Amino acid sequence: VVGLVTQVEVDPDDPGFRNPTKPVGPFFSEADARALAADLGVQVREDSGRGWRYVVGSPQPKHICDISLVEALMCTKTVVIAGGGGGIPVVRDELGRRHGVEAVIDKDLTAAVMANVLGIRDMMILTAVPRVAVDFGKPTQRELDRVSLSEMRRFHAEGHFPAGSMGPKVEAALRFLEAGGSRVIITSLEAAVPALRGETGTHIVLDDASATTRRGSSLSSRVPA
Repeated sequence: VVGLVTQVEVDPDDPGFRNPTKPVGPFFSEADARALAADLGVQVREDSGRGWRYVVGSPQPKHICDISLVEALMCTKTVVIAGGGGGIPVVRDELGRRHGVEAVIDKDLTAAVMANVLGIRDMMILTAVPRVAVDFGKPTQRELDRVSLSEMRRFHAEGHFPAGSMGPKVEAALRFLEAGGSRVIITSLEAAVPALRGETGTHIVLDDASATTRRGSSLSSRVPA
């Protein structure tokens, strides 16, 4: 098992920088937070009733730096832990040199980009619940078992998945499938193995089931069993 500190390149002009949404750092009272914002020129926001925190931008992942190293390790049967926390956001200057920027990249979106670049066909996203639900918290709540890409896209457009919880995971799943993936499983850590066997979890698949074989040259088929 190898853990890699992963730099992820982002666009310095990404709109996410203009609307900071990701809370970071310690909690403050409202008065202290507003005083710090005035003194330091940072932005602050109340965080889920727990206090006030700094907020930074959340740009889209553009390129996974050193992705070839991840692939080389995977091909030697190494379990690679990469893209932790969405990766370290970096931008390039006019000379092509990378340097860090204050931001938090969504970890699920980074995982989707990595999987697509590596040619992986199946992606699993682990969360706090065994299945994704629509109409969550309502009498009409319904858990999703097997759902097509187009159906999931419709549920997402209807606002069933809040931005602060299931939204980013569903968005990552849609992007992964639209960019060449074949299946996404969303489930809990405890249910991961049963979900792989098809016993639980939400399985998001392509509308055309025959397309699951379209990436026969993917990394997952190249790695020895």
